[in-house]
Amino acid sequence: MTYNQDLLIREKRHPEKQKNPDRPMGKKPAWIRAKAPVGDTYKETKSIVSDMKLTTVCEEAGCPNIGECWEKKHATFMIMGEICTRACSFCNVATGKPDELDKYEPLRVGVAVEKMGLDHVVITAVDRDDLADGGARHWVKTIEAIRFKAPETTVEILPGDFKGDMAAIDEVAEAKPDVFNHNLETVPRLYPTIRPGARFFRSLRLLERVKDIDPNIFTKSGLMVGLGETKEEIGQVMDDLRAAKVDFITIGQYLQPTPKHAPVDRFWTPEEFKSLEKMARAKGFLMVSATPLTRSSYHAGDDFKRLREARLKQLNKLG
Repeated sequence: MTYNQDLLIREKRHPEKQKNPDRPMGKKPAWIRAKAPVGDTYKETKSIVSDMKLTTVCEEAGCPNIGECWEKKHATFMIMGEICTRACSFCNVATGKPDELDKYEPLRVGVAVEKMGLDHVVITAVDRDDLADGGARHWVKTIEAIRFKAPETTVEILPGDFKGDMAAIDEVAEAKPDVFNHNLETVPRLYPTIRPGARFFRSLRLLERVKDIDPNIFTKSGLMVGLGETKEEIGQVMDDLRAAKVDFITIGQYLQPTPKHAPVDRFWTPEEFKSLEKMARAKGFLMVSATPLTRSSYHAGDDFKRLREARLKQLNKLG
């Protein structure tokens, strides 16, 4: 929910991208189809989010699955404001100088989770490089508030890289979310143009560190395809993730938000996604979601149940 109305204007939402030439967005293939937002449950979810003055990545990032997810009362809350300090070329979240942290936001998130009766909740955030701890303490307070207001709800978090600050990563991991998700987004070769504020191996080390802190926390990471990567490069990233003991990988098609964002190199076919899923399973991931419309939090609750079942089955085999 955008509360800063200036951010509805593209030039103010993405000032750093205005120097980019317009890139043709092209026509999406037939297999890229998402349901339009309709239905009473969708409206109820939207009302709760609005009443609690919360931000969702569903809206801010223009997720194609918002209609389906909100109709099922699945919403991914985005904490620490609606303005990111970074300017990734694929992302539709506004960039600029953020406001001060809202100290009451963690409690409002907890109340919203309770009101919506969620079995599983996903929390993400803008990058806050302006904060000494990258927002780690705010993350902890949010997890604690959810545990307090909705103790039966499982918690999945999707934070940034905290600029590699191990103390900050440790603090958040020690709050024991059920799932610690951090997206690599793309292959190392494309980081300078697609994710210039991040570093591939810094993100990989973060995921590895979470397992060092608590091996019982499920770790998860996501990739976009369609930015110019090769299947061989994706296979290498999968190997890197498995070496870091990551449990769950998501792979989805990149969709260009505006003409100023990175262009789509190509649309991977559903058959190619099935091939990527097969490759990921062969490499040992407990859980794989690979479809054109897959996003980090898409079907996250159902996937979490299957993730737990897969771990239990694995432990039984080892036993």
